[in-house]
Amino acid sequence: MEIKLHITMNEKLFLKNPEQTELGKKIIQHSIRLIYDNGFEALTFKKLAGDIGTTEAGIYRYFENKHRLLIYIVAWYWSWLQYRVSVHTNNIYDPVIKLKKVIQLLATTVDDEIKTSYVDETILYQIIITEGSKTYLTKKVSEDNKDRLFKPYKDLCAVIATIISACNPNYLYPKSLASTLIEMAHFQAFFMKNLPSLTDFGANQNEADIALFLEDLVFSSLSRQINPPVHTA
Repeated sequence: MEIKLHITMNEKLFLKNPEQTELGKKIIQHSIRLIYDNGFEALTFKKLAGDIGTTEAGIYRYFENKHRLLIYIVAWYWSWLQYRVSVHTNNIYDPVIKLKKVIQLLATTVDDEIKTSYVDETILYQIIITEGSKTYLTKKVSEDNKDRLFKPYKDLCAVIATIISACNPNYLYPKSLASTLIEMAHFQAFFMKNLPSLTDFGANQNEADIALFLEDLVFSSLSRQINPPVHTA
């Protein structure tokens, strides 16, 4: 049985909701494939239109520009991943085991376990690794943040931070560790495949080793009793 998942997206990301039409769904589907195959820089609405079999003007009716399109698909992924974390940890009550499950989810290649006809989560995961930071490493990041375009990423970090705090309520930096965990998982996966001398995982190319490294990093931090800094006059 196919499981259908509906994710509500920020309306400021699009001019016309792509989920409401077949053309809109094709724009999402084909943009993911083109970015995966050629990189975000090579994507143009003209190429995307040609790949779909529509007009460039038709693409612009849905998205203001390709950067908004990238933010859309990346935000979709973060919302989907938060749902996935919820599903896989719902019946786990030990926060340590729950955090280990989250680390496993972050460090391993995504499978299409939640069926969506127009989103391939497996290749979207690869896009997140290689292109995800381009959504916020821009001059307009503050403006985009005011429009709450990064809320799905923040929500995911908040969920992970809550689990971290449950593991050690005295730990001072749960939000910082949560965002570091997500980014580190992606950096190490990218380095392992493309710049192996920057990791210890280049020889074996084993994602499980990345998960073990992340566990060591996270739980070594959490095992330390950290006291608030003492301020002197």
